[in-house]
Formats: sequence, structure tokens, C-alpha cells
Amino acid sequence: MTLSSLPAPAAPTVSPWTLSAFWFGTAFHWLLLLIILIPANVVGFVGEANKGTYLGALTAVGAIMALVLPPLVGAHSDRTGKRLPYIRLGLAVNLAGLGVMALAASLMTGTNGFLVYVLGFLLVQFGNNYATAPYSALIPQLVPPSLRGRYSGVMGMLQAVGQLLGAVVAFAVGTLNLPVFVSFAVIAVVLLVPALITMRGVPETATPAPELAAGPTLSWQQLFSYQPFLWVFITRVLFALGQYSVQPFLQYYSVDVLNQKDGVTASSLLAGCIIVASILSAFLGGRISDRVGRKPVIYVAGTTMALTAILLLIAPGFGTALALAVVFGLGFGAFTSVDWALGSDAMPSAKSYARDMGIWHVAFVGPQFIGAPQGALLDWGNRQGDNLGYTLVFGIAAAFFMLGVLLVRNVPDTAHVKTAKA
Repeated sequence: MTLSSLPAPAAPTVSPWTLSAFWFGTAFHWLLLLIILIPANVVGFVGEANKGTYLGALTAVGAIMALVLPPLVGAHSDRTGKRLPYIRLGLAVNLAGLGVMALAASLMTGTNGFLVYVLGFLLVQFGNNYATAPYSALIPQLVPPSLRGRYSGVMGMLQAVGQLLGAVVAFAVGTLNLPVFVSFAVIAVVLLVPALITMRGVPETATPAPELAAGPTLSWQQLFSYQPFLWVFITRVLFALGQYSVQPFLQYYSVDVLNQKDGVTASSLLAGCIIVASILSAFLGGRISDRVGRKPVIYVAGTTMALTAILLLIAPGFGTALALAVVFGLGFGAFTSVDWALGSDAMPSAKSYARDMGIWHVAFVGPQFIGAPQGALLDWGNRQGDNLGYTLVFGIAAAFFMLGVLLVRNVPDTAHVKTAKA
């Protein structure tokens, strides 16, 4: 299946910093939740023996929202021609979910507390994913192909800065032993303020121009028959599987493998090293991809992440692990710098940007399901002795990264061709 080149906006109507502000808040929100707060809260509810299984199950349950909502909400956004109302409503539900989680973690214990906590997490997932699909449509809709690498790089950099801020806050919370509701309140504020910046900066009429909206609306079968989209989707799934194979268990790895007494502080430092390095490579990677294409950047980034995932298993101490985290961060930042640009370049029809970007987003959040089998595998392997569970989980993550590197070769060089013509 082939499609003619889509018309594109001649010039951006919003700055990359304003457009990326919401993603900054979202990155802070998810890092503090997934890497720091949720793992610690789960142990408080269910204890040490089953922490991996319950954490993996919670992550998988939340992923249901990420699978179902973005394509449906995106399609509805395309039909109404609006983006901002969806972001507003999603943000409100997200904030309500954070309140429920804070209530459960602060005042409740045992199974009942965990069930209320799960309900809050589902509201968070619902709200965040409800907002994401219409938001994801803004880059391909408002930014010409020749500048998408730069915009994607800024988005990747602000994502990393948001994550760094999350790691700093987590370190402060662990050091000062602050009440858990304080962390949830900080998450809510840092999510809300950047979201308001984006919503105020993006025109209310940020919809496709008439000539763009006249393009075809593809069925799902046609969409996945379009080779650029198909291979971008598959490779994004693989990179996400690698990330989610390890990310939820970083705190437990710090204690069980690196022998750190304070898992929250140790995992915050590891995350901080990853993020600081990724800020630099994210900013540079996006600009480089506008010149040489997206795929060469991903080749280097994915290989770097795979190798460091393996080396972390044999790190002789916490200092070495921190150094490896820096190397991993360089690869991760380079990948995120071209992620949005590669996805935007693969969109076949301007008439269904939000739906198709919502489906593309599923490729990143849907693999959160890997947390359930990986959590069970982690617990099973560790019961065999010698931290076998971590060897299996980190090894599988490295395999996902390398498979993504190998298969990204199949993505047609549409991005570089469009850039060269621009």
C-alpha cells in the first residue's frame, strides 16, 4: 500500500517548549509514580514476599486503559475537530485519581487499602490516556517534517528534565521522610502547571486545515498495511517492552542486587544518572536526526541500552551501576529524541492524526503488560537463588532492545526523504 506525500504546515504555530510542557509534567508524574511511589506503596500493602507479582499485576491492570482509550478518544477527537477539551477532561480525572491513591497510601492498609489504591491508579491511567491521544496529534498537525526532529528533541529533553525533577523530589522525600500525601500533592502540581502552559499556548482552533482534513481515513487493516506505520509500531513495542521489563523493578534491584539499604534513595540516584545523561543526548539526537535521518540515531541508542542492561547484572558495586546508568541514559535520551518525530513521519493521513497517533501511543504504553509476567518471573527466579530473577528480567530486556534495533531497518526512510525535500 502506498500513499502520496501529505501536505504539511509551512511553519509551526507554537514553540517547541510550549508544545512540550505537558509532556514535561507527564514525565515527572510517571517517573515518581512508577519507579518510586508505587513500588514502595505496594510493599506496604502486600509485604516483601509477593511484591514483584502484585506490582506487575498492578502495572498490567493499568495498561488496559492505555490499550483501549487512546485510539477511541483519538478517533472521537478527529471527528469533532477539537484537541484541548479532551486534554482538560483527562487532566481533571488524572488529578482525581492521584487524590484517591494518596488517600489509600496514607490512611489504609491491607487488601482493602490496596483495592482502593488500584481504583485510584485506574483513574490516573484513564485520565492521562484520555488526554494523550489528542495531545499526540499536535506535532504532526502543527509542525512541518523538516522541524519534527527538533521538536521531538525538545520534547525528549523536557521529558528527561521532568524525570530528573521527579528523581530529585523522590530523593528529598526519602531523605526527609515526608508524609506520602506530600509526594502525591507535588505530582499533582507539577502535572497541572505545565499542562496549563500547553493549553494556553496551543490555539483553541488547532485543527487540520481544510486541505489536510480532506485526506483519506484508513481502516485499521489499511493503517497496519502501510509499511512506515507498521514497522514504527512494531519497533516501538519492542523498545517499550525492554523499558518496562526493568523500570518497575529498579527499586527492588537496588536492594537485592546492589545491596543498598534504602531502595528509594538508591533507585532515585540511578534514575537521576539515567536522566541527566539523557537530557544531553535528547537535545542533540533530535537535531542530528533532522540531518541524517531517524534510524541511524536509533541504531546507536538501542545497542547502547541493550549492552548496559546486561552489564548492570555484573556491576561490582553501586558506583559502577551509577556509571552504567549514565551510559544507558545517553542511549535512552537519543531514542526519545527521535521517537515522536519517527511516529509523526509515519502518519499516513492528516484526517485521522489523533486516532493514528493514539494507536501509535499504544505501542509504548500497551507493553506495560510485560510487568505482570516479568514480576512473576522475577519472584520465581529469585526463589531459585543467586538473584536469578534479575538475570532473567534484565536479559529479556536486552533482547527486546536488540530486536528493536534489528527491525527498525525495515522502516522506510520517509523521514529523511521528507526532510531533504523541505
